[in-house]
Amino acid sequence: METPEKGTAARVPWNKGRLTGQKPPLKLKEIWAIRIRLQLSARVRDLAMFNLAIDSKLRACDLTKLTVRDVCHGEYVTSRATIMQQKTQRPVQFEITEQTRDSVETWIEAAGLAAPDFLFPSRLRESPHLSKRQYSRLVHRWVASIGLDDAAYGTHTMRRAKASLIYRRTKNLRAVQLLLGHPKLESTVRYLGIEVDDALEMAEQTEV
Repeated sequence: METPEKGTAARVPWNKGRLTGQKPPLKLKEIWAIRIRLQLSARVRDLAMFNLAIDSKLRACDLTKLTVRDVCHGEYVTSRATIMQQKTQRPVQFEITEQTRDSVETWIEAAGLAAPDFLFPSRLRESPHLSKRQYSRLVHRWVASIGLDDAAYGTHTMRRAKASLIYRRTKNLRAVQLLLGHPKLESTVRYLGIEVDDALEMAEQTEV
């Protein structure tokens, strides 16, 4: 049996001690539990970010780079916004619910942000906006705050949450595909974890 040479450290797998694979979406009761905790603790920025992450279904790279003008018209947050996705270079539109608009407006006012500013600026000098890693840490903190095992969740948990709720309610794959900004229906099928045969059957029904 071979033994490691002296002076060389044994390689540790990057995923040692971590749960890999698709991250589960938050359930409706879990979304509300986190939302209420953030409200009670008066964490204005976190509440705005959490609500917008759920509504927008954006990837971390797009959410963290949002500017005030992306979601605002004048002094008010709009009910719909459209951004260009970094990964696909395709536009995606999303609805901003009233409670999210209220929380985002409260955060913009509290932080004194202007139209060209990043919506979630970083407190670190090397980055003008919150990094994906910082956002990931926040997601883990939110999930752990309601007693869930945060190792099982990640930033895609936020992206999948509302999409999964809409799919369960409507069974409309095409609609969810558009909401997530996926160029291919197969991507949406994999993302939601649906059996392929069931997905094809439902897609055919929506085309009738």
